[in-house]
Amino acid sequence: MSVVPHEPSGVGETKGRWSWQLPELWASLAIVAMWLAVLCDAVWGPNFVATSNSGSTTTIPSSIVVAVFAYLGTRVVARYGFGRDRRE
Repeated sequence: MSVVPHEPSGVGETKGRWSWQLPELWASLAIVAMWLAVLCDAVWGPNFVATSNSGSTTTIPSSIVVAVFAYLGTRVVARYGFGRDRRE
C-alpha cells in the first residue's frame, strides 16, 4: 500500500484580516508613486526648449510628457490591481 501525503486545506492561502486588501494596497501605492514623480518633475524638473533659426523659442514643461506616461500606467495598474474579474 502506498501512502500519498495530502496538504492541509489552508496551505497556500494567505490568512489574516488584511490579506484581502493587499492587491488594492499595492496598486494604490504604485499609483501614488507615479503621480508623486509627476509632481516632483513639475516642481524641480527641466523644460524642453526648442529654438528655431529665426530666434524664437518654445518651452514645454517636461512634466507633461511624464504625466502622459503616468496616466497610461495608472490605467494599467488600476485595471489589474482593482479588477473585479480575477478569481478569488
